[in-house]
Amino acid sequence: MPPNRRQPPTVRLRRLAAELRRLRREAGLSQEDVAEKTNVNNVTLYRIETAKTKPQLRTLIALLDAYGATESERDSLIALQKEAKQRGWLHSFEADLPDQYTALISLEAEAQQAINYESLFIPGLLQTEDYARAVIQGVLPTAPETEVENFVAARMQRQALLESETPLRLWAIIDQAALCRTVGGKAVMRAQLDHLTRQAQRPNITVQVIPFSAGAHPGMPGSFIVLKFPLDDPDVIYIDSMAGDLFLEKESEIQLYNDICEHLRAIALSPTDTLALLASPHEDH
Repeated sequence: MPPNRRQPPTVRLRRLAAELRRLRREAGLSQEDVAEKTNVNNVTLYRIETAKTKPQLRTLIALLDAYGATESERDSLIALQKEAKQRGWLHSFEADLPDQYTALISLEAEAQQAINYESLFIPGLLQTEDYARAVIQGVLPTAPETEVENFVAARMQRQALLESETPLRLWAIIDQAALCRTVGGKAVMRAQLDHLTRQAQRPNITVQVIPFSAGAHPGMPGSFIVLKFPLDDPDVIYIDSMAGDLFLEKESEIQLYNDICEHLRAIALSPTDTLALLASPHEDH
């Protein structure tokens, strides 16, 4: 993976930045005004307000004083500052996984909804352990066993999001090609399709398959995930490619991928027809 790929900020850090921008504007202060009041220079303030850096606690308190923040606002934002780089269960995996993959997991854990389009694989959140292991071994044929097992363990842990008290809402759109590729052998693939069928019937999971009969479509260039967050935090687009993983955060990019999602959902089989396809013999896929 290219070393200069920047990890996106955590959702907590993005929320903190947005709240500080809001408070400054409501106080009627320019960045230059803030610099005079707090001795926080314009460059530092810009980096804080764009979630490129986490403010030190004393800096945050100085900003909140300058903005006349209420006690509840102060308590909430100080808590966000302390949690801004929190990664939860992922901490034990971070040394063994690529930075961009750990960034995906962190953002995914904060998301309210994920729309995952896959052209060649069953989505990671819906994979069985045996299928996941076969996929990782196939994609990384020279990886040592310990690396493969770390990826498998992390992928299985990610799936807890679907069964939490407030579960992630997952909309999976899968090209029919992913159902036809026998990964790990017939028994592994049959078990995977059975698992996918069961998961597709959960209330927080929607699965649609794009049939071969749909012809060419906008998803053919590659897979992606659209992560949607609560409290109007902007979406993040994750793209996994041979050139390295990418995170897209520009408004125009987000709009483009949301438009693609709408198109793919429209040409895919309905959730009911998808279940019927999954229930048919593997050879018919």
